[in-house]
Amino acid sequence: MMIKYKRIVLKLGGEALAGGEGKTGIDVQMAEDLASKVKSVKDLGVEVALVLGGGNLWRGKDGLSHGMDRSVADHIGMLATVMNTLALQDALVRSGVETRAQTAITMQAIAEPYIRLRAIRHMEKGRVVIIGAGTGNPYFTTDTAAALRAMEVKADILIKATKVDAVYAEDPRVNPNAKRYDRLSYIEALNRRVGVMDSTAISLCMDNEMPILVLDLWQPRSLERAVTGEAIGTIIAGD
Repeated sequence: MMIKYKRIVLKLGGEALAGGEGKTGIDVQMAEDLASKVKSVKDLGVEVALVLGGGNLWRGKDGLSHGMDRSVADHIGMLATVMNTLALQDALVRSGVETRAQTAITMQAIAEPYIRLRAIRHMEKGRVVIIGAGTGNPYFTTDTAAALRAMEVKADILIKATKVDAVYAEDPRVNPNAKRYDRLSYIEALNRRVGVMDSTAISLCMDNEMPILVLDLWQPRSLERAVTGEAIGTIIAGD
């Protein structure tokens, strides 16, 4: 099987570990399902790094609505992503996938510090790398962290895995006839304010010519189809 994207960074929202719409916490079965999907592309010979969100455990906007300091709220969110990182690492290891957890905030008792060259070396050796704690800085989302890590590890593509099969002009759950986009330029994605990824992350990818693929993680074989170059989801790239 021909592989189009040899090295990928996969961005997952924390909700992917929660077990369903509106649910919170970590569902171990969901972690195992995610591990199975990651293993399927790793077994094809694809080098994989993951960046996880923390929305299943903490929503910073809830704290901000009560007057919480933004930096405090964001640091709590970073810690939430580390909890998700450990849960997914455990599921991957139990499925037989050698995995390394790295964090942007030093936590030596539970994970390696994020070091770019070490992450690349792990991937070259066939290990899946999960990078937690975002960028390690407040005011930056995990989308931006994923874009940054994709550039740093020289990924071929950044894959944003969602529960929607592509980018639409409107929410397809509200308007079933919403226009679907197979491809968008970075500028079009920014101008249309697509909700799948924040503008800072898209701008960073645009400045560094990193393509973004938005797909539905839960469609059968979606990741495998993506890395082999099948037409799936929406590509956001240069003109």
